[in-house]
Amino acid sequence: MAAVISEKVGDEVKNGENEDIEEIADGIEKQEVTKKKKKKKKKKKDKEGDGTADVNGDKEISEQLENQTLNGDAEEGEEGGSDATAKKRKRKKKKKGGQSNGIPQQTEPPTIPITELFPEGKYPEGQIMEHPTPKDERTAMNRMTSEEKRMLDVVNEQELNEIRLAAEAHRQTRQYMQKFIKPGMTMIEICETLETSSRKLIDENGLKAGLAFPTGCSINHCAAHYTPNAGDTTVLQYDDVCKIDFGTHINGRIIDCAFTWAPNPKYENLLKAVQEATETGIKEAGIDVRLCDIGEAIQEVMESYEVDLEGKTYQVKAIRNLNGHSISPYRIHAGKTVPIVKGGEQTKMEEMEFYAIETFGSTGKGVVHEDMECSHYMRDFDVEFAPLRIAKSKQLLNVINQNFSTLAFCRRWLDRLGQTKYLMGLKNLCDVGIVNAYPPLCDVKGCYTAQYEHTIVLRPTCKEVISRGDDF
Repeated sequence: MAAVISEKVGDEVKNGENEDIEEIADGIEKQEVTKKKKKKKKKKKDKEGDGTADVNGDKEISEQLENQTLNGDAEEGEEGGSDATAKKRKRKKKKKGGQSNGIPQQTEPPTIPITELFPEGKYPEGQIMEHPTPKDERTAMNRMTSEEKRMLDVVNEQELNEIRLAAEAHRQTRQYMQKFIKPGMTMIEICETLETSSRKLIDENGLKAGLAFPTGCSINHCAAHYTPNAGDTTVLQYDDVCKIDFGTHINGRIIDCAFTWAPNPKYENLLKAVQEATETGIKEAGIDVRLCDIGEAIQEVMESYEVDLEGKTYQVKAIRNLNGHSISPYRIHAGKTVPIVKGGEQTKMEEMEFYAIETFGSTGKGVVHEDMECSHYMRDFDVEFAPLRIAKSKQLLNVINQNFSTLAFCRRWLDRLGQTKYLMGLKNLCDVGIVNAYPPLCDVKGCYTAQYEHTIVLRPTCKEVISRGDDF
């Protein structure tokens, strides 16, 4: 039976095989379909994942940008705040004074002594000018280059350095006062402010350093020697012409310098005439120059000016009985006078002499006389002894000798030293000739007077304007 199959059985076999193949093919197709579906699903998932990643990335980027902008704004705000604080700091006024390279800087108002501002002990030199050449051309020709004269300058250096210290104290004080003085102030307030500042700068020390004479603040027709006594209620006005004249000294070496305060511009020509006259006197002064020649030059310049006041024209006149003068240690008027009008002595100036070159101009008569209550006093330099019977006079003379010696003083300064009821003793000292009184000097009432003054020294090599400053 094995060798022989019948045809029905083969057909059945063939049909069975075909069915199996179809089932296998269907299974493969199903598997491929499922694989494709899975792949599609994966792709979809990948795409969805990529989309979410992109969204998340965008979100992260946007958040980062926002953070950056916020941080930037914050930083700008901080920078703006720092700028604002910096501006506020800049707006804060710096305290004047302080130190620069260990050297203190002057305060406002000035209070630091000049010796502290120049620790090396060498003080600023004044304006240097050549001596004028005399008309006969015999002397003063080669003084600037002469070795002999230069050596004499070296010999006098200590003396010159001392007076330059006094000049610097004067210069800083007056420059402050030019800004300080205002209409409406009392004359006592002005004088006490000036003297307080000057005492600090000169580092007052008895007769070794201090004020050389009282502060003159003569007003309008009063030309010189006025300072307020206790109880004086005089108030400075806008239309006033006030002469500020004060002095400082070191070991008796005196700086005598003055300027005129007049805020009303109508007095401009008056002030200009007097200032130019003073500059002319300085220019003409020098070794071997005759005093009378200086006076002639001063008058010519001053009286070339006119002033218009209240519709009237006035010629500026040199006050002929006021003069410049020589200065020596502890002696403000040392004997020689520098006239400001034509005429006078033919005495010549000499080497190493100190002079106060001062000029006075007036819209009045050009002559002054003593008037008003006396405030200035000075012990006579040549009188050493006089019999005194009043005890108060003896006591007062001792005070004057200890505090002023032969330098000028005023009644306010006696009050400052605690002296009381001294007028009788002071009058007695004047009567016996130990002390001289110097009342205010006035032209006619209603006129106006002006003054400018500098201290010069006739050095062997040149002429030095010791009190010269940036102001005048």
